[in-house]
Amino acid sequence: MPNPSNKSWLDNDTVAAWIFLAPAVILLGLFVLWPIAYLFYLSFTAGSFTSTGTYWVGLKNYWRLLLNADFWQVLGNTVYFTAVSVLPSLVIPLGLAVLLNRTLMLRGVLRSAYFLPSIISLVAAGLGFRWLFQTSGPVNAFLDMFGIGEISWLGDTFWAMPVIIVLSIWKQIGFNMVVFLAGLQAIPSSRYEAAELDGANGWQQFWHITLPGLRSTIIFATVTTAIFTLRSFEQVYVMTGGGPLNTTNLLVYYIYQEAFGQFDFGYAAAAATVLLAFALVLVYFQLRIWEKE
Repeated sequence: MPNPSNKSWLDNDTVAAWIFLAPAVILLGLFVLWPIAYLFYLSFTAGSFTSTGTYWVGLKNYWRLLLNADFWQVLGNTVYFTAVSVLPSLVIPLGLAVLLNRTLMLRGVLRSAYFLPSIISLVAAGLGFRWLFQTSGPVNAFLDMFGIGEISWLGDTFWAMPVIIVLSIWKQIGFNMVVFLAGLQAIPSSRYEAAELDGANGWQQFWHITLPGLRSTIIFATVTTAIFTLRSFEQVYVMTGGGPLNTTNLLVYYIYQEAFGQFDFGYAAAAATVLLAFALVLVYFQLRIWEKE
């Protein structure tokens, strides 16, 4: 009989698991965990990456954030942008997914057409929207047919943010539609057949079968959409540059301005840490809700 004491340490499941996980863990540490740790350290420093170097300032950068009216305006812009963008980015794709999950003519073509925006570069999409919504652009030309005067969409403090929100919703529709389609196809058709036999109409089937069956999918789509909007940068960079009067400046673009415009890396790192905290809170709630599911 084999002697258990001679069993190779490679036969240990824990050791074998770590051997297989090691490459991924090393890459995760180098490209995710270390940058996050360095960002957190940098938020407590001032100076620049020149011969003068950086020096420790403690919580001074966070104190500056609390006292900076521009930061609070940008934070408010980001919360407003995220809150207004998320719901339409879920409702519209959900409706399209329910419709395109049925047997329709040109269903494959329609699916591809709605998914197309998600693979277009945000920079290209932003340039396209800037052309559409310029003062002499196609949108104002169309409105002029109904007697509506020219609107300075991207130069008006009221209209500039809604235009960016429309672009973000349009960009997210295709991805969320595919996610919801996958979730719909995982719901057993027998549930709908039983509901039809019980006399349930389409709305009742949607409310009592489709939505409960998509609950986990909706949670996932909500979190990914919120994170997508929180990290929005290209739209602002290409279309408005944060204007007019800072009304479209979002947190990621603000961080970019402070880091690479003002070279205030410690202050920018503190703002980035705040953004990271928002993202971590979203992930935390996602995990808690999935745990309950």
